[in-house]
Amino acid sequence: MAPKLPQELQSALLAGQVIPAHPLALTPDRKLNERRQRALTRYYIDAGAGGIAVGVHTTQFEIRDPKHGLYRPVLELAAETVDAENPALIKIAGICGDTPQAVAEAELAASLGYHIGLLNLGSLPESDEERLLQHCRAVAEVLPLMGFYLQPAVGGRPLSARFWARFCEIENVVAIKIAPFDRYRTLDVLRGVVESSRADEIALYTGNDDNIIFDLITPYELPGPGGPVRLRIVGGLLGQWAVWTHRAVQIFQEIKGLEEDGYSRDLLVLAAQWTDANKALFDADNAFAGCIPGIHEALRRSGLLEGRWCLDPSLDLSPGQQEEIDRVYAAYPHLRDDDFVQERLDIWLR
Repeated sequence: MAPKLPQELQSALLAGQVIPAHPLALTPDRKLNERRQRALTRYYIDAGAGGIAVGVHTTQFEIRDPKHGLYRPVLELAAETVDAENPALIKIAGICGDTPQAVAEAELAASLGYHIGLLNLGSLPESDEERLLQHCRAVAEVLPLMGFYLQPAVGGRPLSARFWARFCEIENVVAIKIAPFDRYRTLDVLRGVVESSRADEIALYTGNDDNIIFDLITPYELPGPGGPVRLRIVGGLLGQWAVWTHRAVQIFQEIKGLEEDGYSRDLLVLAAQWTDANKALFDADNAFAGCIPGIHEALRRSGLLEGRWCLDPSLDLSPGQQEEIDRVYAAYPHLRDDDFVQERLDIWLR
């Protein structure tokens, strides 16, 4: 029988959490920097995150390459650190590949104590939706699933509302990360959830780093089989929240404290500013080519990372991206948490 998500974690997931997508800390020779990797995890814990996601796009898909062999070590480091310092956190493992690979990754994650698998379907670009659902069911036999609508620019594929409705009917599906960076496709996911029989059991998380606050404050009302259904995106699993995480938690708590359907002008101002900052960090001007180096650059500036190194030696900031990051750093100091990091960095690096 497939393992179930413990009730207390399911309740926490449905309540909404800040979940950073965990980056990869490397040495100058592009080897795993275990000390810095643990420090990153401690940063997210102390910043108030409700979970972490490891082995995802922000962690670099190349960790699975046999020449690096980092998938297991990176998952182990994060799990050990969380279990030692805040075992209540939700541990999410990125799951990729064809069905045998995805099942094997889910089995490994389960053996390391991960609670949920974030299932990336980008490895099956030619499969029809029926085949994708068979794939999802196989992985769900091993680990509770968070669906993942990944934007095509970084390896995702279009998926219909009908797919999401049928995906939600898989008993061990507990959440969906909605990250197509596209309002139309975001609504396709919500339509699918409403058309399913499990709308009240599926936790909806934004992965739209370009639209974070708007996703979180928008009340969605869509026609369902029995009449109108209201949905909320309750939290986020975001690469943007891998940086400035303490400030993200503060803003998220402000949103959660609003009255039903409430918002303020100041929050709308922050929403646009956060999108502008993300444009620079994620390198939207260059089709997101510098997304991971941009995250690394922000972590380097705060002192959490020593450099921007990626497993792919050719991957670095795009032309003009450094200047864009300088611009948003000067424009939005209130979005950062550099002081919070500096006060605690030595403790995290112990």
